[in-house]
Amino acid sequence: MNDQIHAARWVAKTHTASPAAFISPGFGPLGHIAEGRVHIPVRLRDRSPHFGPVPRREVRVGLVTIALGDDGALIDALAGHVQGLVVAAFGAGHVPAGTVTSLAGLAARMPVILASRTGAGPVHHHTYGFPGSETDLLARGLISAGYLAPVKARLLLHLLLATGADSTQIRRTFTAASGAT
Repeated sequence: MNDQIHAARWVAKTHTASPAAFISPGFGPLGHIAEGRVHIPVRLRDRSPHFGPVPRREVRVGLVTIALGDDGALIDALAGHVQGLVVAAFGAGHVPAGTVTSLAGLAARMPVILASRTGAGPVHHHTYGFPGSETDLLARGLISAGYLAPVKARLLLHLLLATGADSTQIRRTFTAASGAT
C-alpha cells in the first residue's frame, strides 16, 4: 500500500481513506516499491504459522476490551458462549484486580490470550507484579499475544481452535507468531 510492503501480522489501517492509511506500529514497512521493482531489505525472523484448509467447525472466540472499573461481570457473561477469549488489556498487559478471578477461571478451561490495546509494543512478561499485572495474569495461565494486536490475536486464536489445536499448539503458535521470542 502506498508503495510500501508491510508484514500482515504487524500492519494496521489507521485512517479511513488516506492512501497512507496503512502502517506497522513499532516496526515500519519491510520494504518498498521503486521504479516498478520490489525492494525488501528487512526480513521477518519467524515465519507465520501455516494453516491447511480450515474445517467448517463452528468456533466462537470473544474479544473483550478492558476498561477502568471492570469487575469481571462481562467476562463471566461470555464464559458459557465462547471457546476462547482475547483480552485487550491496558498498557503492557494489565487489568483491574476485579477481573483477575474471572480471567483465571476462564484460562483454566479455555485459551485466554492477553493482548495490549495500546496499538504498539508487546505484552510484557515480568515488569509489574501487582494483582492484574502481566506477571500475575501469565502465571494464572493466560497466553501472551506478544506484539499481536487484539484483533489479529483473535483471528489467530479462531483459526487455531477451528483446526482443532490443543493448548500446547496454541501456546507454541502464539509464541512464534507474536514476535515475543
